[in-house]
Amino acid sequence: MRILMIEDDIELCSILRIEMEKNQFFLDCCHRGDDADFYINSNAYDVIILDRMLPGKDGIHILKDLRSHNRSTPVILLTAMNTLSNRVEGLDCGADDYLTKPFEIDELFARIRALARRSTKLENSNIFTYGDITLDTTNLLLKKEDEQCTLSKRESDLLVFFIRNKENTLERELLLTRVWGADSFVTDGNLDNFIHFLRKRLKTVHSAVSIKTIRGVGYRLEDCSC
Repeated sequence: MRILMIEDDIELCSILRIEMEKNQFFLDCCHRGDDADFYINSNAYDVIILDRMLPGKDGIHILKDLRSHNRSTPVILLTAMNTLSNRVEGLDCGADDYLTKPFEIDELFARIRALARRSTKLENSNIFTYGDITLDTTNLLLKKEDEQCTLSKRESDLLVFFIRNKENTLERELLLTRVWGADSFVTDGNLDNFIHFLRKRLKTVHSAVSIKTIRGVGYRLEDCSC
């Protein structure tokens, strides 16, 4: 599980990174609010831990921006501001959970696991939509209105990951790890081939959705009709 922590307390981040590695979590840390967009757009995270008081841009503004771009990544708002109105504001702005400082690390881990389980249940639908396309993962069908074509299981898995992280730039290594698995021996060439196949499928149904190459980084799914 990959987690982003947006927190200006560097010592706290260092402690949590050590503890998370023991629990098989991978933690990226961002210490300034105005750097948050770079991290959020550069990776696909399972959970974001977001401090409310940050230099450059506060956590509420980061949260509002995240939700205004239809990004559904679960967010735990972490803060020393523990009044009822503070909690209500954070939840109303799109936070999935609220944890006040100081906190126990075991409680934070339990909340992360709970959010990850909830997210998995929500994403276990067999129908995914983006732009003008619908992906049926049960029947491996890509549809646009009355047009459709079949996909392989791997093509379907890859497109699902793109749709879940739509309009985010996804690094090649991240795609290989998340779609094929960390222990697989798949090569960059295999990824390029499947990207080529998916582009052909999108053209077959005359979709305005496209997979854009971000040179030196990876790929991004975009709706070109916008």
